[in-house]
Amino acid sequence: MDDPPTSILQLPDDCLHIIFQRLDSSSDRDSFGLACHRWLRIQNSSRRSLQLLVGSSMNIESFHLHRLLDRFSQLQSLSLAGCTELLDSGLSALLDNGSKLQILHLDCCYGITDHGLSFVASGCPYLAIISLHRCNITDVGLETLSKSCLALKDVNLSYCSLISDHGVGAISKNCRQLRAVDISHCRSVNGTGFKGCSQTLSYLEAASCDFDPEGMMAIFSGGGLEYLNISSINWWINGHGLSLISARFISKLRVLNFRLYRTIGDDAILTISKGCPLLQEWSLALCHGIGIAGWESIGSNCFNLERLNVNGCRYLCDEGLRALRDGCKRLRYLYLGRCRRISSTAIEMFKCLRSDVEIGDEEAMCIAPDWAFRL
Repeated sequence: MDDPPTSILQLPDDCLHIIFQRLDSSSDRDSFGLACHRWLRIQNSSRRSLQLLVGSSMNIESFHLHRLLDRFSQLQSLSLAGCTELLDSGLSALLDNGSKLQILHLDCCYGITDHGLSFVASGCPYLAIISLHRCNITDVGLETLSKSCLALKDVNLSYCSLISDHGVGAISKNCRQLRAVDISHCRSVNGTGFKGCSQTLSYLEAASCDFDPEGMMAIFSGGGLEYLNISSINWWINGHGLSLISARFISKLRVLNFRLYRTIGDDAILTISKGCPLLQEWSLALCHGIGIAGWESIGSNCFNLERLNVNGCRYLCDEGLRALRDGCKRLRYLYLGRCRRISSTAIEMFKCLRSDVEIGDEEAMCIAPDWAFRL
């Protein structure tokens, strides 16, 4: 007797999951759930990432998130960025459905405070990446988060005006896998919260922060920094703190952004150029305190430097350009706009002797590597 014909609808859920995962095109994936309710459930449970595309006036309430998280129960990445009306109560949905989340974006969720962050801490124990850009959180919320989300690697706190070094210190002390932190425009953070940070901390964005010499020493204390942005730093001590940092704490630096660090001087430049043998990219745009000694130390010591941004450096002259030309053997890009003391003859001589270097007038505004804040 012939076996009855077998229908794909008789396949178990595990097989349907495998079939769905092997669909290459997004249109096929989107249409998969149209077959029947069961296939829709398979499609929903296979989704790992969700980003809400909302307007600034859209009100995302608690029951919206509960329904979304019930439907997509296996999410590992969730972005609520731009949900400006989202309140703390909305994040209570994470208590039941956040256990698998590893990435959470709450950028510009102005209604989120420490209370909402407590739901994140309780519901998302395996969180690795969180972005709280412009959220109204304080040190209390950061301390709560740091005690529960020990696996945190990347934390974006930019423009969180209510936090201080106490909260940053809690994250730094308790989250020992910390890899990347953004504290840009956090005016109450002076850097001391990073004292004793883990060696895993390799990426720090700290543009427009009010660092002091002690804070500058603290951010290097882990010894693992590879990328540092302290552009537009508000620091009055002429960069002398940098010149006191031991070479063993800065030896892994590869990318430095000192844009608009107007008071940095030759001593600090000498310390960095000698102490950072791996340095590949350096922005010194609008750094007006660097003299001949500083440019000569870069030329003599930065053997691996590939990109150098010196736009608008007031005291870079022909002699300084010659030092860069004769040194920096691996240099490939030089951004040289608005350097008034450099003659056209010196530039032409540079081009003639270093045809391997591309000279540009436009300033490279962002030099951050793209690996941070991604799993």
